Amino acid sequence: MATCNGNGAAEFSSKLQVEAIQTVIPMKITDPRLSRRIAVSENFCSGDLQRRFHMVLYYNKASEADSGWIIAGWFKESLGMAIVESPLFGGRLRKLEDNNDLELVSNDSGVRLVEANAQINMADFIDLKNKENVETELVFWEDIHETNPQFSPLFYVQVTNFKCGGYSIGISCSLFLADPFVMTSFLKNWSQIHNNLISQIDAPKIPAFYTPNLRKVGFLPTISSSLTTRNQTTQTLIFKIPKNLLKINDKFLKNLASKCVGETEGKLGKQLSSKFTLFVKESTNFENVIRVETCIREEIIKEESELIAKSGGLISASWDDLEGDKVSFNEGNKAVNISCWIINEENQDLVMITPSPDEDGSQLNIIIIVTN
Repeated sequence: MATCNGNGAAEFSSKLQVEAIQTVIPMKITDPRLSRRIAVSENFCSGDLQRRFHMVLYYNKASEADSGWIIAGWFKESLGMAIVESPLFGGRLRKLEDNNDLELVSNDSGVRLVEANAQINMADFIDLKNKENVETELVFWEDIHETNPQFSPLFYVQVTNFKCGGYSIGISCSLFLADPFVMTSFLKNWSQIHNNLISQIDAPKIPAFYTPNLRKVGFLPTISSSLTTRNQTTQTLIFKIPKNLLKINDKFLKNLASKCVGETEGKLGKQLSSKFTLFVKESTNFENVIRVETCIREEIIKEESELIAKSGGLISASWDDLEGDKVSFNEGNKAVNISCWIINEENQDLVMITPSPDEDGSQLNIIIIVTN
């Protein structure tokens, strides 16, 4: 069994080589463009821009015709088709001129697709001691530019080919783009589009964008990736609550956040800071908006406990509730291992409240990210 000491990240980095970086744009122009306003507080800073969700899905080689290179080669088309159905995933942030707020716009700038090669067997990597310290090598991220965010991608896909023929698909996305539940819902839809594409009778065995046939000898892309260790996030807890009978307003959401922080304290057996960042996604007939603000628990008037109880109460959940095992880019080949984590670079706990991605948004998902 492979082991990993304190220098494991550096050792693995020497075994991993990025072979290609591409941009995947939607297969047709988005018209009209979609947008989402992001209302932030006055103390919003650059660290707030870097909050992101990561997921790594590991797949065994399903057949002789299966490989990460072939999967990634088809991504250029299948991902471009998936973005057409969800245009914001190919969008960018921009600053609004009249205030401190931001806006996410579906401007078709695209998603970054990274292909990498790792000189280690996948099973050995999964068995690494302190795997979470090196797993960040399997996801790509470049910090969002603070002054000119319109130039920074919000969504990255990294396909890493292991020595044994297995491969991983690493996902990185800004929390302003998608929460973990929305991101996984997108991945499920994309994988269905992908499988439909390659199942076509006239589909070639080798995709047009097949990196082993395209790369130049002696040429490797220059990268500048922002690798952040997962140690910055100590733990993530997830709760759900049915929306029936709930009167959703600002007061209720703050009380709900405070209650979930209290539940988290009980589960972790320690007291958390009274100050936290509240991240709320709201969708109405008139506006699609994310609100980010700092809250202090002592200043929140707790009057909603009875209403929460009437709704069915809080339900504890986990990363398994994302149903990442339903994301398969080769029909029937399920992920053998899945890792999820959220990076929160600010030294302040984060509470995310977002509606479920189903059509009726029948429940609220509450994600608590406790930082060091």
